[in-house]
Amino acid sequence: MTLPSLTSLTSTPSLTPYLLLICLVVAERFAELLTARRHTAWSLARGGREYGRGHYPAMVALHTALLVGCVVEPWLAGRPFVPLLGWPALAVVVAAQGLRWWCVATLGPRWNTRVLVVPGLPLVERGPYRVLRHPNYVAVVAEGAALPLVHSAWMTALGFTVLNLVLLRVRIGCEDAALTDVGRLRAPASVPSAGAPS
Repeated sequence: MTLPSLTSLTSTPSLTPYLLLICLVVAERFAELLTARRHTAWSLARGGREYGRGHYPAMVALHTALLVGCVVEPWLAGRPFVPLLGWPALAVVVAAQGLRWWCVATLGPRWNTRVLVVPGLPLVERGPYRVLRHPNYVAVVAEGAALPLVHSAWMTALGFTVLNLVLLRVRIGCEDAALTDVGRLRAPASVPSAGAPS
C-alpha cells in the first residue's frame, strides 16, 4: 500500500477549501488562547484560584489531535466531501463558533480555557447561561463531531467525541467542585452529575 503524496493533499478540489476551514479554526484556537491568557492575568490579579490543572494538558492534546485528524484522515483514507453530510456539518461548525464566542462575550474576563474562580463574584446567569448550564461545552461537543464530518472523517469525529465525553466528565466535575468550594453552588443538591455535560 502506497501513501498519498503531499501534492494529493490539495489535488482533490474539495480538500483545498476544507484545509482553509481547518486553518481558520486553528486561528480561532490561537485567538482563544490569547483571550484566555489575558483573562488569566485578570483573574489572578483578583485572587483567582485555579482548579484541575492535571487534566488541562490532556484537553490541549485532545483538541490538537482533533485538528490533526481532520487533515490526516481525509488525506490518507481518501474521504470524500459528501454534500448531504458536509454542508449541514459546516453549518453546525459555524453555529458552534457563534455559541462559543457568545459565551466568551457573556462571561467577559471570567471566561477561560482553564478552571479559574475569583472569590466573591456571583454566578453568571445571563446570555446562553440562562438556558444551559455549560453552553461552552455544547459548542465543543458540536464542533468536535461536526468539523471532521465536513469532509467525511468519521473516525476522527467518533474518536474525538468518545474521548471528549470522558474528559468533559472530569472537567465539569472539576468546575462544579470549584464553584461549590467558593460557595456559588450548594452541595450536593445543586450540583448536577459530573457525567452529564450540558
